[in-house]
Amino acid sequence: MKSLKYTWLLCLAFLSAGFISCNDDDEYFDDKYQDVKIVIDQIYLEDYESSVPDRPVTFARLGQLIRVEGSGLYGMKKVYINGYETYFNRAYVTDKSMLIQINSNTPVVDAEPEDRDVILFVKDKTQTTYDFIIRAASPTVTSISNTLPKAKETVTVYGTGLDETTKVTLPGGIEVTDITNSEDGDWYSFTMPSGVTEGGYILSEGANGQAQSPSYFNYSSCMILDFDGNGTQGSWSWSETGSMTNTDDLADDPAGSGRGKCLPIVPKRLLTAGISSGKPRASECWTAGNDDELDDWTRMTKYIPATTPLTEVALQFDIYVANPWSGTGHIQICLINNFNYAGIGSDDDGANNVVAFYVPWITSEGIVPFSTEGWQTVTIPFSQFNKYATLIADKEATQPTFQTVIDDRNAATYRNFGMGFVNTDFSYLDVEVASTPFTGPEIYIDNWRVVPCKSVVISDYPEDEETAE
Repeated sequence: MKSLKYTWLLCLAFLSAGFISCNDDDEYFDDKYQDVKIVIDQIYLEDYESSVPDRPVTFARLGQLIRVEGSGLYGMKKVYINGYETYFNRAYVTDKSMLIQINSNTPVVDAEPEDRDVILFVKDKTQTTYDFIIRAASPTVTSISNTLPKAKETVTVYGTGLDETTKVTLPGGIEVTDITNSEDGDWYSFTMPSGVTEGGYILSEGANGQAQSPSYFNYSSCMILDFDGNGTQGSWSWSETGSMTNTDDLADDPAGSGRGKCLPIVPKRLLTAGISSGKPRASECWTAGNDDELDDWTRMTKYIPATTPLTEVALQFDIYVANPWSGTGHIQICLINNFNYAGIGSDDDGANNVVAFYVPWITSEGIVPFSTEGWQTVTIPFSQFNKYATLIADKEATQPTFQTVIDDRNAATYRNFGMGFVNTDFSYLDVEVASTPFTGPEIYIDNWRVVPCKSVVISDYPEDEETAE
């Protein structure tokens, strides 16, 4: 019965193509209607896909269809939303209701102050205004610059529709109100306060409503190795000129953030001598492997369910590069110890191998020298590791989950997790790279960890959606 009752709303969703401007050549515009007082009682959101297809609302978003209820609406000449003249189809106007689709070109944050969040209804001899909030599309968070910050470090949250963010709530309910906003609504930033001990998501509130980040902010429950006692670093066959990294190669935090020890991905002893061009396995760092209970990632399912799709669980680490890096060198990440650190395009780069690569100085725009102002977080979903990307692309294959990653690691002869620097020739994002000797910059890595990374868009009406029959 419910679907039949609201079938007409499905048709109304396509009215935008038929919305027309006023035409004075019919009874609708007779003078007798032009001085009848306009009264607005309520505005409803018309959404046939919703559990509440005809919902009383105090705000609406660009592109949405609204129904205005009141009296004296017949004969309406003009409607201005946020100062923008909005067309409507007079065939759907009666004395008590009218339908209006909010044009996607309607200004929101850039509307004139006196027009913002106001609908103006106009006839020849009378008019009225109605306060009504207009929002752009639901805001989203796409990334966070630094997800494991120390107190006083700057955190920048990137996304869409983040205009005029006025309140940020961190895990544990800690509120931040000293916020810097971008003019285009594509980021906001704040200074990390002290006393944040819990991990989870950032919740922000702004002109377009609430936005929620993935639940990986301040998240360290699934730490692999932080070089300060959480996790165990492994090394073997170490030599002064060799690629293996041990704890003596670690460095104090060069950014002075209070992180403690971190990993120079190319240790000072090797960087001083320089890494020759064409060199695989220039440097490598591993966890302890089979003899260390922390290298069984089954322990992480307490925090991240084993059934989590690999698009929703990621590897994160922090990177600090004070001086520009470009032209040569890249980082290889190995889920198990079964590869030669030969880099992109080598046998290591096979479709069925549990490896990923990180080349921050090559983007879709080509070569862009890479540096950071402080520590910056890198997020690589496990769905981007070669083997799992191959399985996901094959729609007939059993789709991998976090349990797949755990099983692959535990079934390996050596279950060490590792990261290393490679200085070979390679091709990436259509950029051909001929390697050159690498003598810098210094590249620091910290806090290898597994995190949940599911993106979230907050429903405007979650309570109604959950309780509707």
